[in-house]
Amino acid sequence: MILTSLSDPSNNGRTLHFFSSSAGNAGLAAVIAARDLGCSCTVVVPLSAKPMMIKKILAAGASDVIRHGASWFEADANLRQNFIENEDSKLDPLARNIYIPPFDHHDIWRGAGTLVDEIIKQLPTRHYSKTNTCCSFPADAIVCSVGGGGLLNGIIDGLERHLPAYQPTTLPEKVAKKVRILAVETAGADSLAHSLGKGTLQPLPAITSQAITLGALCVAQQTLKNVQSPPPGIEVTSIVGTDADAAMGVVRLCDELRLEVELACGISVQVGLDRLKEVMTDLTPDSRVVIIVCGGSDITSEMITDYRQKLENGWQ
Repeated sequence: MILTSLSDPSNNGRTLHFFSSSAGNAGLAAVIAARDLGCSCTVVVPLSAKPMMIKKILAAGASDVIRHGASWFEADANLRQNFIENEDSKLDPLARNIYIPPFDHHDIWRGAGTLVDEIIKQLPTRHYSKTNTCCSFPADAIVCSVGGGGLLNGIIDGLERHLPAYQPTTLPEKVAKKVRILAVETAGADSLAHSLGKGTLQPLPAITSQAITLGALCVAQQTLKNVQSPPPGIEVTSIVGTDADAAMGVVRLCDELRLEVELACGISVQVGLDRLKEVMTDLTPDSRVVIIVCGGSDITSEMITDYRQKLENGWQ
């Protein structure tokens, strides 16, 4: 999105300053992108953002990190009101503030959708018998975490671009197998599941999950639309786990692959390892499942040790 803004002819000759609202990770990404493209970036975070994340954002080159509000929603509203909607162009007519939302913009979805390009390039080609020329997408299922839905929307955007090439042509009676997307949240940050239950876009009353980087009170409108009525060839299932489930995923990924990720990622790892059969009843040893390890910077080895101890003490 930052690169697209810089390519916009209406911004020629202007000095752009980017503003991102975030629980941490999206703000850090915006700062790194702006820095590498020679621009300034300010991040507004909620009061719940950890000092460690604020230090990381500043160390990456942020112009400033402003703390405001009890949730990302309040931080975001403050950013838009003070820096975007009421920007004073008289101070410098060649300066312009650009709003970078953490998840709700088609340019962000388009960027996240390049993950699908990578999946296609990296997964081995499937082999078929002479009697079965029905071509299937290289992955049967993709598991991803959902906060506001930027990653989920991006995956769907990427699949939309590629799936037409995998539709059956020589055997009309065969129906192409749908790609399953498992949209995973933690209880207390399950804004997608909440809206699905209501049937319309509805905010959570509050974020109570410890996976605070999933903490969007409400998903993007497009996120709900994509799940309720996904494009052809795609099926989306909403799954909710507990913070303890997320911690189990964090610990397992650390132990087995020596990777440190935060709770917002750990929940997808745990669901991808233990709960696929709930929604993929036709799962076989040959099924291909991709788990998006979205990482997250809000994690330390001490935190993982704490999760491990709590799980050993019966955390559920």
